[in-house]
Amino acid sequence: MLDVEGFILVGGGSRRMGSDKAQLMFGARTGVERIAGELQPHTGRVRLVGARAEHNVAGFENVPDLFEHWGALGGIHSALAAARAQWVIIVACDLPLVTSELFAKLRQLTNSTFDAVVPIQADGRPQPLCAIYRREGTLNESESLIATGEHTPRALLARIRTRWVEFRELTDLPGSAHFFLNVNTPADYEEALQILERQNRVAGEVIS
Repeated sequence: MLDVEGFILVGGGSRRMGSDKAQLMFGARTGVERIAGELQPHTGRVRLVGARAEHNVAGFENVPDLFEHWGALGGIHSALAAARAQWVIIVACDLPLVTSELFAKLRQLTNSTFDAVVPIQADGRPQPLCAIYRREGTLNESESLIATGEHTPRALLARIRTRWVEFRELTDLPGSAHFFLNVNTPADYEEALQILERQNRVAGEVIS
């Protein structure tokens, strides 16, 4: 069985949203709680990275940023440094439409050949903030990059053995069209709510 821990990055500034993205509600749960619920079948432990005190209402343990204001690469580094498992699933809190099936697919693709398993979005861009990383080696590489002033996860992925997952490899999964909807603005938030409403309506029709 794969030794894995889950981390949700919540340390962003939320400037375009105008309010804390980690606290956005999707039905009865926050986006963080939704993501954690999808992670939990794959790991017994889910922690937050970069949380302020108010994020811990749901009872998640917080891992502080080791390099404050260092962006996504800093969050990845902090998660890797805190992890004790061999593999780490890292997800940004502004990707609330990820699913357990997506994480299962990424887990299936892990092996000793790779240090990271990273999906490619439908628009061709990599998504390093919904990916699986091997702790050994990757932690040291992230530290080396930060020491040079680097801030981008892409620089890390260029230095480690990365298994890129083409979007066509994910299209058979339910909800794949919306996995990587990045909720950064009020308009994005409204779109995500509408998608969830449609999905819930379809699910209710199927059950009935």
